Amino acid sequence: MFIQQPFDEFLGFQYERTDDKSVRVVLPIKQLYINSFGVVHGGIISSLADVAMCNTVGVDENNRQKVVTVDLNVSFLKGAKGECLVAYAHAVKEGRNLTHADCLIYDEKDQLIAKAKGVFFNNS
Repeated sequence: MFIQQPFDEFLGFQYERTDDKSVRVVLPIKQLYINSFGVVHGGIISSLADVAMCNTVGVDENNRQKVVTVDLNVSFLKGAKGECLVAYAHAVKEGRNLTHADCLIYDEKDQLIAKAKGVFFNNS
């Protein structure tokens, strides 16, 4: 299962678990997400990375997240345009209190748009 919350539904995320510690999240690009420079706003890309990495950790019995973000670092490599973005996130290390995760975000042409890493507090 994946986290179920209105913000994720508003953005239109589509989830797929690729293994126990990895997820693929697709974000269809809407005109609303485009900034005045003509590319997807960095906050949307950061949200995609954050949500993807949070979903590498399983949800509780009510589909609520069990982790909260402690640290998020996003490096933007290329302006994002097109129909969708695809995030691949993987939990690198899960400890008793903290989970470390990495995320790569591509456009539909498989061009690397951004890379992110995060630290998440295990809230369970």
